[in-house]
Amino acid sequence: MVNLALGPILLLAGLASAQSSDKRGLVFTPNPDYPTDNQIWVQSGSDLTWYYNYQSQPSPEYTSIPQDQFEFVPMMWGVSANLSDTTFLTQVQALIDQGTNITHVLGFNEPDGSNSNGGSDIQPKDAAQAWVANFEPLGKMGIKLGLPATTGGPDGLPWLKQFLANCSEIVSTGNQKKNCTWDFLPVHWYDNFAGIASLIGERRATWPDADIWVTEYAFANQDLQTTQEFFNQTLDYFGKLDYIARYTYFGAFRSKASNVGPNASFLNNGGRLTDIGSWYLGFGATNIKPTSTNAASSTGIVSDWTIAVMGLMVVYMNGLV
Repeated sequence: MVNLALGPILLLAGLASAQSSDKRGLVFTPNPDYPTDNQIWVQSGSDLTWYYNYQSQPSPEYTSIPQDQFEFVPMMWGVSANLSDTTFLTQVQALIDQGTNITHVLGFNEPDGSNSNGGSDIQPKDAAQAWVANFEPLGKMGIKLGLPATTGGPDGLPWLKQFLANCSEIVSTGNQKKNCTWDFLPVHWYDNFAGIASLIGERRATWPDADIWVTEYAFANQDLQTTQEFFNQTLDYFGKLDYIARYTYFGAFRSKASNVGPNASFLNNGGRLTDIGSWYLGFGATNIKPTSTNAASSTGIVSDWTIAVMGLMVVYMNGLV
């Protein structure tokens, strides 16, 4: 009788764990007005295994967490006036010398995009020069290199191709053509599911062996149902494709701070996890509307599947009495 009682409980637990993924990470965009929000992403049971913050240095909020538990991935966001500047290289080397196990780094953020829209706005030839100065030496150290993450717009792929051509020109000598080193390809997307699937397909058609990191994505400025449908479709899609090595949904903020629409956010205006936020961490639905203002009492949550398990336990235990 005890085994029969536990059957549905174990089934529910299995369904919940099936939603988990070690590919899942955090785009960390802290809000100084709500410092306690930062600990929500790393609470007990969270699925998130890695993060980046658009910078070369780890965030102080997470330096107490071991690198093998919550991996920091440095990024060189843009370039300085001196294209041969090696500050990024030096800073990553310093992290390694201090004992931080840096295994991956990210290239420039949306270099084909304007500064006003969050892009680093770099010409391919300038990006190539900075890449050779900073990333090529890291590649020789065995660190995996992520290409610049272009926008999902029509200029993204041509920019990447020109960048790689310019990079090849720099590292080639005489009649011996060489290519710059890279290991994975980050992509960004803020439209519908068909679009992100098409974008990934286009990149894989161009570089068939490339691992893909989706380092920013959401279906921006949509109603709640559409936003949630997109979210669930992409999680299922990314989980099934081996070449989607990692992904980070752009939503780790309160809804009133969101620049991709309130419904894409992980937190409501009061700092409570929305359904999307809770699902992304590997928990169940919260039924918290993104635009609501009810405040969080703590960073912990009880997921729907946990409540269901507790309910079943009560039912079956009563039946056994």
